[in-house]
Amino acid sequence: MENYENGQSRRSFLNWLLVGGFGSLAAATIYPLVRFIYPPELPQAVQNSVVAAKTGEMPPNSGKIFKFGTKPGILIRTKGDEYRAFSAVCTHLQCAVQYEESRGDIWCACHNGRFDLSGKNISGPPPAPLEVFNVAIRGEEIIVSKKG
Repeated sequence: MENYENGQSRRSFLNWLLVGGFGSLAAATIYPLVRFIYPPELPQAVQNSVVAAKTGEMPPNSGKIFKFGTKPGILIRTKGDEYRAFSAVCTHLQCAVQYEESRGDIWCACHNGRFDLSGKNISGPPPAPLEVFNVAIRGEEIIVSKKG
């Protein structure tokens, strides 16, 4: 068997070459899969308030989905003519919630989770309440802003 200057045989060199090739192939295959499964965090736009609706467009006992930065929000006009706003993202599996007029609560269709009009989870699998937003009326605009 022939030896190279550093004492390795051809077979040893070829084994290292094959192992390196297969390792490179595995890395080139696995890396994109891992990046797909765990996408990079996208920076949130710093938005503290938004015009969610006009005062005349929502009748009592109704809800409206609005965009709050990159996530949806929900504005509710209660039967008592009070405005309330929450994050429209369920705390269970991040599904969108909606206002259910017949029951007067917030409902997540994914797993039948329910929230009361203070955002508290009252039934189903959601582990935490919805994020509550501040609501202010300025002229004809209903302004929703983050608490804090």
